[in-house]
Amino acid sequence: MTFIPDTVRFWLHAEGAAALVAAGILYDRLGGNWLLAIPLLLLPDLSMVGYLGGLRLGSLIYNLFHNWVIGLAVLGLGVWLGNNAVLVTGTVLFGHVGMDRLVGYGLKHPSGFKDTHLQRA
Repeated sequence: MTFIPDTVRFWLHAEGAAALVAAGILYDRLGGNWLLAIPLLLLPDLSMVGYLGGLRLGSLIYNLFHNWVIGLAVLGLGVWLGNNAVLVTGTVLFGHVGMDRLVGYGLKHPSGFKDTHLQRA
């Protein structure tokens, strides 16, 4: 039997790294303050407070701030409005999702916080 490594996990981590690097470059080009970069990058994790309302509400609120769609939509809105603050916000959201995927965090199922689209608890 030939051993075939699980390359899917590798590619998920690689796409997360690429998104994080791209977001960092865009953040820099938009003139983002690097002293605020780390706190801003961690800000979407405040959405975990939704879990105080239970697993279903918690996963809904968490997933709202941890998917590619929202970050890209905010970036698109920033381009459409020509608004640098909105562009930076979208960049941070997009970068945060990239960071999460890089380290293996995924979207949450309502069955439990550790039950994600990348791994089942």
